[in-house]
Amino acid sequence: MPNNADKILKLFFVNYFNQYYSFHLGLLMHNFKELVKFFAEKFSEEHFPNHPAGLYQPGTYFLSLGGKRIRPVMCLMGNELFADINPDAFNAGMAIELFHNFTLIHDDIMDAASLRRGMETVHLKFGQNAALLSGDVMMIKAYEYIAKLNVHHLAKILFLFNKTAVEVCEGQQLDMDFEKREDVSMEEYINMISLKTSVLLAASLQIGAILGGASEGNCNHLYEFGRNLGIAFQIQDDYLDAFGDPEKFGKEVGGDIRQNKKTFLMLHVWEVANAQQKSELKNLMLNNPFDKIEKVLSIFKACDVDEWAKELKEKYLQKAFQHLEDIAVLSVRKKPLIELAEFLVQRDY
Repeated sequence: MPNNADKILKLFFVNYFNQYYSFHLGLLMHNFKELVKFFAEKFSEEHFPNHPAGLYQPGTYFLSLGGKRIRPVMCLMGNELFADINPDAFNAGMAIELFHNFTLIHDDIMDAASLRRGMETVHLKFGQNAALLSGDVMMIKAYEYIAKLNVHHLAKILFLFNKTAVEVCEGQQLDMDFEKREDVSMEEYINMISLKTSVLLAASLQIGAILGGASEGNCNHLYEFGRNLGIAFQIQDDYLDAFGDPEKFGKEVGGDIRQNKKTFLMLHVWEVANAQQKSELKNLMLNNPFDKIEKVLSIFKACDVDEWAKELKEKYLQKAFQHLEDIAVLSVRKKPLIELAEFLVQRDY
């Protein structure tokens, strides 16, 4: 067995190498804001053709509305967790961002939404048929970027991309199905959110990891980090819709309540409310009085839904962090992902 001197010597070298690599490898890492800038510089150079304008102008308009670019940048971060950024990560990021925007154009049609990012939606500005076609061509353009990937990674990434695309569609269908049901369970809702929102975040990270040469085990842990983070992200979104500051949130607080949407908060209140509160909720949802939001929020607070949501969000965030902890790379390389995760679940807008 090693003596105390051996242990001290071993500890010294472990600390020395951790500090050495933390300093030198840390210099290679970029934070989320820096990577957003790098991606935006490349993404802004890409444009649809001018002709026929009826097909490409709606897509150009929609992409000009901007966005957080969270998913493509997660692809870059997944890559950089394991190695310097592979140029293919930008092509994969382009495909991911185009796919995400395609889903938003079609979602707006299905939701009959009038605004997206504070501007008129594509189907209202250009017509529903134009919106459908421009969304379709955006999806096809996404595959053009996938086709540019190095053949060494192409099969694995194409499989993951296709699997994720199908799951996002499944999640959207479940979301629409739930609008017609009164008996949606929390488990069903979490599954729907995982499909509609989380899997694209998770796949973005995993595609980046594949391009960074990560092992299968590390890829799987990073995927689960993204999937659990996506659920925590949605819990925060549902929370802000009910309890956020409208000036910071950027839209009317209580929009989900006004539309009788099933959210984490609404499903939980149906589980814990007493008979009188449930009866009042039913009346409010059926009759839509002018003070509906105020009264529903009052029931939420009486049932401590706000505190419950914070605890549930923290539960999924810690699940995400555990998977990140289990990834076999130096801790310093995980710092940008930790900072991004904390921002996404603590944001107030």
